[in-house]
Amino acid sequence: MTDPEAAPKTDPEAAPKADLHFYLQSARDALLWKLEGLSEYDIRRPSTPTGTNLLGLVKHVAGVESGYLGDTFGRPSGESLPWLEDGAETNADMWAAAEESREHIVDLYRRTWAHADATIDALALGTVGRVPWWPSERNEVTLHHAVVRVIADTHRHAGHADILRELMDGSVGMDKGNGSMATGDSAWWEEYRSRLERAAQEAERNM
Repeated sequence: MTDPEAAPKTDPEAAPKADLHFYLQSARDALLWKLEGLSEYDIRRPSTPTGTNLLGLVKHVAGVESGYLGDTFGRPSGESLPWLEDGAETNADMWAAAEESREHIVDLYRRTWAHADATIDALALGTVGRVPWWPSERNEVTLHHAVVRVIADTHRHAGHADILRELMDGSVGMDKGNGSMATGDSAWWEEYRSRLERAAQEAERNM
């Protein structure tokens, strides 16, 4: 008979962690994909009244991962993030200065997510950490909660990037292998948009 103590034990958190990692990584990849093929100007230029820009979104989410999936659990990444330090300029994490290269920010993000993944792998989902920038009386958070929070934040900003990129050059889609859009040529989309415009105008008239 097989000794039950010698049999390999299945990690009950393996499947939940795999699910969390899948959705986190899909958002990371989508966000970086939105930079591909664009000029230095286009990845940096403010495209909304509040200055939202593609490279700034990447810079921001790198800081989010470093904080929630590093510092919060006593596992600092060791990366220099001066835009998050005390006394930093307001919103400094939301845009890239001229001397901050695309390569630097993208590489920083990739190193940060590798460190975050190591945190997820090393700790149980129920592990409690403390978010340094939350009030001390309510700054405890489980790793599970922190990962879900980072997933939500990254997907939110990937959605911002979707819209910014479409407005720039018409490029759309979730990732290289999944457009996630209805099939139609430019004429179909023009008519579709016109139909939505007519419906909106009609609704306004009927109010």
